[in-house]
Parts: sequence; C-alpha cells; structure tokens
Amino acid sequence: MNIGEIARRAGVSRSTVSYALSGRRSVSTETKQRIQAVIDEIGYRPNAAARALKEGRTRTLGLVIPPASLRLTDMQLGFVASVVEAAAHADLDVLLSPSGGDHDRSFERLVSGRRVDGVILMEIRLEDERVTTLQQRGLPFVTIGHTAHPHGTCWVDVDYAALVARCVHHLADLGHRNIALLNRSPELVAAGYGPAHRAQASFAEAVRQRGLTGIEQPCADDPAAGEEWFEQLRERHPEVTAITTINEAALPGLQRGIERLNVAVPRDLSIAGVAARHWAEGFRPQLTAADVPTLEMGSHAVELLLERIAAPSSPPRHLLLAPPISLRDSTGPARTS
Repeated sequence: MNIGEIARRAGVSRSTVSYALSGRRSVSTETKQRIQAVIDEIGYRPNAAARALKEGRTRTLGLVIPPASLRLTDMQLGFVASVVEAAAHADLDVLLSPSGGDHDRSFERLVSGRRVDGVILMEIRLEDERVTTLQQRGLPFVTIGHTAHPHGTCWVDVDYAALVARCVHHLADLGHRNIALLNRSPELVAAGYGPAHRAQASFAEAVRQRGLTGIEQPCADDPAAGEEWFEQLRERHPEVTAITTINEAALPGLQRGIERLNVAVPRDLSIAGVAARHWAEGFRPQLTAADVPTLEMGSHAVELLLERIAAPSSPPRHLLLAPPISLRDSTGPARTS
C-alpha cells in the first residue's frame, strides 16, 4: 500500500496526503481525520509519519545556525552533528535554518509556519531577540548558550566564566604575571555574544584577584586571524608569557605564528584554554584545556527539548557544564630571567 492508494481511498491528492503526514503544510482537521481513517483501516505505517499525523506533530526539530556566509567553527559543527544524531535516535528529523544578517525571514518562517515541533538555538547573545520571539510564540525551544537573564528558559551551556578563571589561576600558580586573553571576534563581542563577554569579564576578575597584568584582545574565528593576533601580541606586548583562549578556530594560526617566530612552548610561552578535545590534542605541544563536550551538549539539548514538547508547562531545566582542565604539555613555569 502506498500514498497514491491512500489518496484514492481518502478522495484527496497525493500531495495532500504527503503534507498531512509530514506536517510541511497546513491541512484541515477534517481532511487529516479522513486520511488517518484510511491509514488505520489498511495498517499503513510510513515510519514516523503516521505517528506524526496521529499526534498532531511534525516529528521535526528546528536547529537555528549562524548564517552560511560565516564559516562554522569546528565546535559549532560539532553541535550540529550531535543534535542531528540525537534526533535520529529519537526517530526525528532536523530542519536547519540560518539566522542573522539577511536570514531573519528564514527564522520567521521556521517559528511561524508550524514546520517544527520545537527549536534549538545556537550562538546565544546576552540579549537575544530570537529568544524573546520564541517565548512570545509559545513554541518549545532550548538554547545552546544562555542569555543574561535565562530564568524561565531551558538551556545547555559551558561555564566559560569558571573555566577561563581556572586557566588564569593555573597560569598564575606557575608564576606567570603577564597573561593575554585570545577572545572571539570583535563582531561577536560587539553583538553581545555570551561566551565572549563571560570570558572577558572572568579574565579581568581573575587577573585582578591574582594581581596580574592582563591583556584582552578579540580575534576573528579563523587561522589567519590567529597568526596575525599572535604577531601583534609579540610586537606590542613582549612581556606576555602566557595566553588563555576560548577561540579554537584561531588555534592553527596561533601555532603557525609561534613556530614562525621561533617561540618555544612552554619554555617561552604557556597556553591554556577552552576547546574541543581533538583541537587540544592536535595542537603542538598538546594544549592544556577544558575539553568542551560538544557531543554531550547536543544530546542534552535534544533531551531537554523533547521534555518541553511533551510537557510545556513543566519547570524549565538547564545544564551548566564545567569540564575539568586537562593538564597537557602547553603550560609550564614562567621564565625566571
């Protein structure tokens, strides 16, 4: 039995059956009921589609990603992959939708067209209009990251503030007195991107607590920018003996700059930061870092979203993850001369 036979028996077109099963377009309640009666009669089960029709759901989750014009970082790609995999385990599809720049209409279609049962938002700003929009529309959602005032929302995030502070204290314990923060891009800082601002504030506070000199500089999310950032740092602040970073996309360029200027790590310069594990282990020497659990974060986000979809009035939950600092080979005692 196929969709064509269902359409014939229900007296509708094949496309109407397809729309009813997928939820991609609106179909009247009466027509849905007629199609469902035929499905029940003949026992047709097109994977999750029949359940979707019966439950009044699309069995599709929306994942809002940065615009395609901005190359996704490895960490962002990890979030996407983990969300898609976790959704597949739950027999759900994922609809990717860009947001920001010229893509506001895409986000509007996602949240207003009932094309998805719920939404996962990435790259959260401290003040994020998308969060406000979803709250107003009543569509279940979870954020990877959290706003400045996350009360009443579900979210999963890394505790960048705590982790950057740990990196600073680790470097200070090794005797480093002049430390630089390799932050995210100037555009993200200006836009109020949560991790960049939390890292900035935490770095400044940890430096103050330890009586250190801190240099905070943003850097675009790409290797070329990382290399240029390091060159400028050595030229303007040769006294710096340690770096902490949350910008994993800049790490390859940082390493190129270190090698080109013949800086020995950790003899001349120590580096600690927050990065996905394979980035940390691929750095030479291996990077002392808090390994961001990207796969677990995506899985947790899907789990929380399914809870919200099933029980919208239940108290919101969140997970703030603070993985331990893995001590590798990129940090050592400060130079004594």
